[in-house]
This record gives sequence, C-alpha cells and structure tokens, in this order.
Amino acid sequence: MKLLHTGANGAAGQNRENTRQHNLSLIMNLLYKGGTLSRSHLTSATGLNRSTISDLVTELEELGIVSHTEAAFSGSVGRPSLTVSPSDDVVAFAVNPEIDATTVSVVTLGGKILSKRRVATQSSPAAHDAAKIAGELIKELAKELPTSSRIAGVGLAVPGQIRIDDGVVRLAPRLNWVEAPLAAMIRQHTGLPVWVDNDATVSCMAERNFGSGRGASHCVYLFAGSGGIGGGVVVSDIQLRGAAGYGSELGHIKIFDSNRIDFSGLPGTLEAMVKRDDLLEVFKMFGATDEELDLEISDTTDSKAIKVIHQQLDDLGRGIGVLATIFNPEFVILEGFLDSIFKFDRERLIKAVRASSLNSAHDGLVIRSGELGSNAVLIGAAGLAFAPLLQNPSGTELFAQSKVAKA
Repeated sequence: MKLLHTGANGAAGQNRENTRQHNLSLIMNLLYKGGTLSRSHLTSATGLNRSTISDLVTELEELGIVSHTEAAFSGSVGRPSLTVSPSDDVVAFAVNPEIDATTVSVVTLGGKILSKRRVATQSSPAAHDAAKIAGELIKELAKELPTSSRIAGVGLAVPGQIRIDDGVVRLAPRLNWVEAPLAAMIRQHTGLPVWVDNDATVSCMAERNFGSGRGASHCVYLFAGSGGIGGGVVVSDIQLRGAAGYGSELGHIKIFDSNRIDFSGLPGTLEAMVKRDDLLEVFKMFGATDEELDLEISDTTDSKAIKVIHQQLDDLGRGIGVLATIFNPEFVILEGFLDSIFKFDRERLIKAVRASSLNSAHDGLVIRSGELGSNAVLIGAAGLAFAPLLQNPSGTELFAQSKVAKA
C-alpha cells in the first residue's frame, strides 16, 4: 500500500523516489504562488520530512530555478530560518496585442515585472504585424537582460477565442483576426516556445494566484480592455474552461432588450451595453492606457461623462447580479475600466447588483478592485510560459539570454 500524507493546505507530497518529480513540482508551485517561503513552511505544507525537503530544494537550486537565504522572520527567536525563493534569473516574455497597441513585458518566475514596452498603433494590426512587433520587442528586451537570465518562453494573452493546443486565434473580433496561427508566428520570430490563451482567462488566474482573489475558492472575475469584456469563474478552486476551452465569455451574457451589439454581433449583452469606446468618446481620447482613462474617470465633473458612467454602472450591476445568482461567488473582482467606474460610485453599482440578484446570492458578496491592474494580463500571460517548468522542473528546457538577444 502506498501511503500519502496530505499537508495542512491540502497539498500532497510523497517520499518515494519514483515520485521525485511530483514533489519537485509540488514545491515549485508553492513557491510560485507563495513567493519566499521557509523550509519549515514547505515541510508542513507538503507533509514531507526535513531531509527530503532539503534534498529537493538543493536539486532545484542546482537547476538554477530557486535560491535560498537565511532570514529572521518578525517575532522569531533563535537561529534564522532558511528561506527559499523562485529565482529572478528565470524569466518569461508576456505579450498582449490589442486594437491600439502591442505590449511586451519581461516577468520573473517570482512574478516581478522587470521591464515593459508598448508600441501604439493607429489601427488594429494584422496578426502577422502584431507578431512582428512582438518579436522585435522581445529581442530588444532580451538584450537588456543580465547574461545569467534564462528564458522559459513566451506567453500571449489575446482578446479572443483561442485554440490552446496549437496557439491558433480562432476569432478575435475586435482585432479582425480569424484562424490566425499566432503562436507559430511568434515562434518563427524568436525561436522560443510560445503559448497563447484568452486575455481575461489568464488575468483571472493572475488575480486568483497573486491578487484580490488569493485564497478564494469561489470567485467571478470581470476584465475589460480595448478588446471588450471577458472574464473567468473559479468554483471550488478550479477555473471553469468549458468542453473546448472557450468558457467564461462573461461579456456575452444578455442583460438588456436592446439592439446594441457587442463586438461579436450579439445584441443586449454586457459587452454591448458597457463599452470602453463610449468612455473614450465622451472624454475625447484615443488610444488611452487603462491608467490614463482611470485618471479621467476619477477626476471628471462633466455632466455628460457622469451620465455615461452612471448608465454603465447600472448595466454592469445587472450583469453582476446575473452572475452572482448563477455562481454564488465569495468575490466579484473587477479589472480595467470596469474597476474605474466602480471606484467612481461604489454604492450605485452595489445597489444595481442587489436589484438584479436573489437575496441569497448577494448576501455576503464582496465586490473588489483587482490588485494587479494592467499588469494582471502580463503576469497571467507569463504564467502560460512558466507552466511546463512548474509541472516538470528538472525536465523543462530553459533558454539562454544570448540565444534570444542574437536571434
């Protein structure tokens, strides 16, 4: 009989040699989500003995994917504890193409954004143009990295429906992309492995792992960008993806009997009624970042702008009320301009949610701002590239900085 010990947080570790890869992966996932942890914490969290933890950490350190130091924790007495951290020398490139810009960032395994480049475009770029821009930015950023850096790959977050098995963008209506083999295009420019997923999906997991949703077993996430409104749903600690991976397109739920259509042509949906373009128009802005739009919203005293914001809050409240009734989450997390209008008048949104949901659904419901802001999509995209390393720490290839810089 194989004995299995389950740690305090539900993670399960195994001491037998043939489960070594499992245990390496277990530790890496704890470090990825938890950051710097003490060896004693790893011992209690996994149920593995101290000797096994020591051996595993040593192996991960020899692989160059973790580092350890001695640190005294606040209130501790006696010898400092040995702490373990994901190595900042291990990085991934995160790419986010939108209708008005393509953004590329370098993200460490510890979740730090080291650098970011954003190239604005006057119109929606074709997929091959966005891939070319991304490839050039990746090479520029690679040249700025320390020579000790090792690269896990490239993660792309795209506002559209993605066939994740081969990285094909099946449909990105806001970008006018149909069956675009984006992963292959980026791979051709960089020589790196590439993973692609929906922007809202990866942002949801970033907030779930590192932001406002940390620790929540049940949450709904609504993400809004230039590509429209998307989302994610976590139920019992599992993100719902659907049979083919296209689930949680929350922007397309119908909330109103209206002829206004969303970017996929559906009438009366949340995305149709709550549009970033309407805000840009009232503020006479073009190609604004989320931070620039947030500033305009927070400072406005213009009656026309306030009327638009109030209407969007009412419609957003209807959408959240429907989602709260269906999923009964602990938290609803808002990112992008949805968070900006929420902060403008929190009580109006809460009132609209209560008017559109069952009492049992909104009792105890907390609506939260996303903690990661515009970085959520980048941290989430980088997570796609880190996933193979977290699953198979000793068997996943990492690429030298020089390989990409000279490509």
